Amino acid sequence: MNKIIYINAEDLYNKVTDGTHDSPNSCKTGFPLVTSKNIKDGKLDLSSANLISENDYNEINKRSKVDQWDVIISMIGEYCGYTYIESNKNIKYAVKNVGLFKTGSKLEAHWLCYYLKSDFGKHFLKQSRSGSSQPYISLGALRSLKILNPEIDIKKRIVNFLLPIDDKIKINYKINAELESMAKTLYDYWFVQFDFPNEDGKPYKSSGGKMIWNEELKREIPTGWIVKTLEEFEGNIVTGKTPPTTNKKYFNGDIPFICIGDIRGNMHIVSTELTLTQSGAQTQLNKFIPKGAICVTCIASPGLIGFATKNSQTNQQINSIICDNEENRYYLYFYLKDYFKYAKAKTGNTFANMNKGDFSSIKILSPKIEILKRFHNQLDSSIDKISINSIENQKLVEIRDWLLPMLMNGQVKVN
Repeated sequence: MNKIIYINAEDLYNKVTDGTHDSPNSCKTGFPLVTSKNIKDGKLDLSSANLISENDYNEINKRSKVDQWDVIISMIGEYCGYTYIESNKNIKYAVKNVGLFKTGSKLEAHWLCYYLKSDFGKHFLKQSRSGSSQPYISLGALRSLKILNPEIDIKKRIVNFLLPIDDKIKINYKINAELESMAKTLYDYWFVQFDFPNEDGKPYKSSGGKMIWNEELKREIPTGWIVKTLEEFEGNIVTGKTPPTTNKKYFNGDIPFICIGDIRGNMHIVSTELTLTQSGAQTQLNKFIPKGAICVTCIASPGLIGFATKNSQTNQQINSIICDNEENRYYLYFYLKDYFKYAKAKTGNTFANMNKGDFSSIKILSPKIEILKRFHNQLDSSIDKISINSIENQKLVEIRDWLLPMLMNGQVKVN
């Protein structure tokens, strides 16, 4: 790039502001309130967002309404600096402690996000952060953030070159969401409605299958099914641990170190923010989990669940289930997602942290093994396809991020 020009964000965009600093009361129905934890790697996860009333929603939007082609950015915590482009016209959420760039166009929105993912943008984002244990970006720092601002035709060429990569990533995300939704529908049909195929291939309960009241679950279950604790159902449970962070030699190696943010929104954990070296992992050999282990967050954000895709270790906020019986894996994944979902609904949006003892004592409905095997076989190809798409997306992200700095500094040019 012949001429490198940096401009303060507040001088480049129509407006730079942030969401409400208040804490509106949560409601059972209403509008999602987006915070930093809901933004990750270009995605917006509204499933874990608290709901607020229409009055609070309207009040927040007087100050910081999100419009099409706005860029929102996480300003606090482990996701500090993650961005999301709002491409829709009909926006039905409000923001809290989240930065908001009103870019004014699709081109500027994408340029800003690509820039902030580049080495240049990361450098200035890092400089703008404050706090040690809990990093954050103040509104003043956000407004004075240095933004690379080349000529418009250079922006167009770079954005148009990179957008097809991101479009493919979005397609894979959409396919994965649909495949997981279909798998969840089958799970509900078999294990919530109890209409799994009977011996004649007909839906069990709807065809008059015998049910019996279970006092522990306070509901009817199929005859012959029993209730176990999680530890009785699958007893190999590993609680993670973090090696001493004061020793730099323990980190930035080849061994994935799974934390909460790596699981959020991912059925398959294909990449991690942190990694361990061999020497770091050797300090806690009993904390290794194999490919296929089910990782469940139990502290800070309980109930996030994903499958490890490599031999890994996790931090202490995660309990991992190493299934001795392969047919239990997909069943447990959906069972535990429902367990945490309904536990949160009963106790409110703040769900108590779980120690290993509490986690191991979760009541699990144990179907007959032949039903579990049939369910596993039905889902195997779909779950495997989700994994393949997730791995492909990670490779596409690596390619995009490898090209970014070279495109930004003119080392690689797009005709």
